Amino acid sequence: MASSTATKPVLVVTGTSGAGKGTLVQELLRRVPEVALAVSATTRERRPGEEDGVHYWFLSQEEFDRRFAANEFLEHIAFPWGQRSGTLWSELDRIRGEGRVPLLELEPNGALTVQRHVPGAVTIFVTAPSLEELERRLRERATESAGEIEERLQLAREQLEQSRECTYVIVNDDIGRAAKELVSIVRRELQESTATMRA
Repeated sequence: MASSTATKPVLVVTGTSGAGKGTLVQELLRRVPEVALAVSATTRERRPGEEDGVHYWFLSQEEFDRRFAANEFLEHIAFPWGQRSGTLWSELDRIRGEGRVPLLELEPNGALTVQRHVPGAVTIFVTAPSLEELERRLRERATESAGEIEERLQLAREQLEQSRECTYVIVNDDIGRAAKELVSIVRRELQESTATMRA
């Protein structure tokens, strides 16, 4: 996988559920056009309106097994209900082939896996200002039951420990300010990698 160790960084945005990382990723893509979001592979059923290769790469369990056995995944996760998802190395190659920089939006475990396997990977952890604020956001979102919210909060406490291993931590206390900080970090990292390539 020679191209996966190219000088241009792999950017990974991660964080706790409810911290707002998805919103920040969309702002980053809008403001920094040289960055492109990697399309995840998944074994879940395609929903109406979803396109293969756009929203996800939709794989059967057998195809996922085959690709996993062939070491085609940079990182992957298996969910308790049987669904699996992951990032294919070929996505990094595709994005770099377009002359752009790969961006991954992952759970903390996946982000740290990328950090271990991709030299120069930049991991950016997004968190809410406090667990109380995180709980308020999760309850306001109202997409989970009370029990699920408690599970997510417990997971968030564990994930906050993982933030120490990331390259950067952004506290999303204000979406405009946090987006500006994320864009600033990414532009600085891209400038540094370009300078390294020229040296």
